[in-house]
Amino acid sequence: MKVYEAIVAGLEDVGVEAAFGGAGENAAGLMLALKHSRRIRPIITRHEQAASFMACGYAMFSGKLGFCFATAGPGAFNLFSGLAMAMSDSYPVLAVSGYAPRKWQGWGSLNETSGLGGTPDSRAMFAATTKKSFLLESAEDTFDVLEEAVNRAFEGRPGPVHIHVPLDLTERGVEVRNRRPVRLDVAPVPPDPARVEEIASVLADALARRRRIVVLAGFGAVRSGAGPQIKRLVERFQIPLLTTLDGKGIVSETHPLALGVFSDSGHASAWKAFREADVVLCVGNSLNQHATFGYRQDLFDGKLLIHVNICENEFRKAYPPDHALLSDARPAVAALADALERKVGDVPAADVTGKDYESRHITHLTGRIHPGELAQAIGRLLPAGAVLLADAGAHLAWLGYYVEVEEGQNFRKAGSFGPMAGHVNGAIGVKVAHPDRTVVVGCGDGCYALSGFELMTAVEHDIPVIWIIFDDQEFKLIKLYQLAAYRESGLVEFRNPDFAAYARACGADGHRVETIEEFESAFRSALGSGRPTVIDARITRWAVPHYSPSPHGVIAGLVEAVEERLRGRDDVRRE
Repeated sequence: MKVYEAIVAGLEDVGVEAAFGGAGENAAGLMLALKHSRRIRPIITRHEQAASFMACGYAMFSGKLGFCFATAGPGAFNLFSGLAMAMSDSYPVLAVSGYAPRKWQGWGSLNETSGLGGTPDSRAMFAATTKKSFLLESAEDTFDVLEEAVNRAFEGRPGPVHIHVPLDLTERGVEVRNRRPVRLDVAPVPPDPARVEEIASVLADALARRRRIVVLAGFGAVRSGAGPQIKRLVERFQIPLLTTLDGKGIVSETHPLALGVFSDSGHASAWKAFREADVVLCVGNSLNQHATFGYRQDLFDGKLLIHVNICENEFRKAYPPDHALLSDARPAVAALADALERKVGDVPAADVTGKDYESRHITHLTGRIHPGELAQAIGRLLPAGAVLLADAGAHLAWLGYYVEVEEGQNFRKAGSFGPMAGHVNGAIGVKVAHPDRTVVVGCGDGCYALSGFELMTAVEHDIPVIWIIFDDQEFKLIKLYQLAAYRESGLVEFRNPDFAAYARACGADGHRVETIEEFESAFRSALGSGRPTVIDARITRWAVPHYSPSPHGVIAGLVEAVEERLRGRDDVRRE
C-alpha cells in the first residue's frame, strides 16, 4: 500500500465520503488513490481555495470530517483561507498537501516550501492556520499521524488540521506495511454535575425572584444539535430566546418565545429583551464583534453572565462570565433543564413582543428590487429542511434580518474570519454532504465575481446549488464604512457581466430578474429544476441595511456615534 492509498483507506475508516482538491504533480498519487476509492467521491475544483471552502461546507452541518487537498507550493498555499475559516467557525477539516523532496531542501527546487535557503515556510504557515500541522516523516507513520490528526480536528472545539506529505514518500518502492484501521475516538465534553447544580440554583433563584432571564444561543448550540433541549428549556421556564446570526433557527424563529437576532444588524425585539434582562445564559457562542456591538464594555453591566461553551478559552475573552460551564451545548442544556425541573414549580407565561419580519411591508421608491423584499421572498419560499447560506457583505444583514428560519432549516454566515466567496464555494460542499436538502446561497455580486467560476465544478458533478446574487454593482458595506469614517467613497463601484448568461454558458440555469415577481418565478423554477442555478437579482443601491452600533437602538446608536466623533475632535484640539 502506497502512502496516499493508506491515507485514503484511513479516511474511509472515519467515514469521509467526499474529497475536494486541486490537481498537481505532488498530489498525483492521491488523485489516483481517490479515483479507485469506492466510498469517497473526489471533486477536483478549479481553484484550491474553493476546495478548502467546500471542505468547510461539507463539515458545517454534517458532523463529518471535511477533507481537502492540494499539491505542494502554490496549490497548498491556496488552502489557507478555507483553513482559517474552519478555525474561526469550528469546522473539523483535514487538509493534505504535497511537500517538495526533502533531499533537496534549501536548494530552491520546484514548489519547495521548507523555509530554508530563502524559500517560503509552509510548515510555519500551516501551523498558524490549523490546530496542528504534521510533516509525515516516514511511510510507517502514516496511520499514526492520520489518526492523531483526525482526532485533533474533532477534539474540544472542532477545527482544521493539516498533513504535509513529502514527494520522496510517494516514490516507487516506498510502501506502508503496517495497515490498521484509523479510529475516531473523541472523548465527549459533558458538564460537571456540581457546576450544573450551582448554575441551576442561580437560575432557580432568579426565576423565584421574577428576575428576567434570556437565553442567547450561537452556532455551537446548532453544531451540537441542542435545538430540542433549548426549546424544552425556554418553553418549560418561559425564558425568551435570542440568537446570534449563526444561531438563527436553533428553535423556529416564528416560535412565540423566539425574539430574533441579537447583533448590530439584529432585531429591536431582541435588543429590548437583552437590555431588560437581569441574567443572560449564553449557549455555544463566542460573543464576537457583531454579537456584542463591537465589544461594548458596558454590554453586561448590571447583568449576570452565565456562559456554556465547549472551549475554555472562550471564557477568557472580552467578557469573563460570572458562571462558566465547560461542556458541549446539548448535554449541558439538558442537564440544566433537568436540574431546574427539580427546583422550580410552575412559571407564569413570559410577556414578550411578537414579530413577523418576513411579511412586514417595506416602502421604497426606486424601480429596482429592494434587498429586504428579496430576503423576505427567499424566506417565504425556502423549502422545509433547506440550508440558507449568506456570504460576507450587506446581503447578510438583509437575510439575517428578514428571513425567519424554521425548525429543520439552517442558516450560516461566513463567520469571524469572514472571507468573501467562502459560501459561494462552500455551498457545494454543503450540498455534497446533504444531497436531499435544498442549498441556497445569498451572495453579493462582489462575492460571486471572486470565485463564481466554480459553477463549472457544480455543473460537472451535477451538484444543484442555487446562487442568488444581490446585484447592485458596488461593495456596499465598504462604501458605507468609507462614508461613515471619511465622508467620501471611492473604488467601490464596478461593472458586472450578465451573470445569468454566464451561468447558461457553463451549462447551468441562469435567470436575470428585475422585479420581485420575476424573482419569485425564477426561484420557484430553480427549486423544482434539480439543476445548478444562478439568479441575478438587480437590486437598488438606495437601501441601507438595518444597523445600530448600540443595543439601545438605532437612534441611540447614532447619538453615541456623533458624541464619540465630537469627543475625538476635542481630543485632537487639546493635543
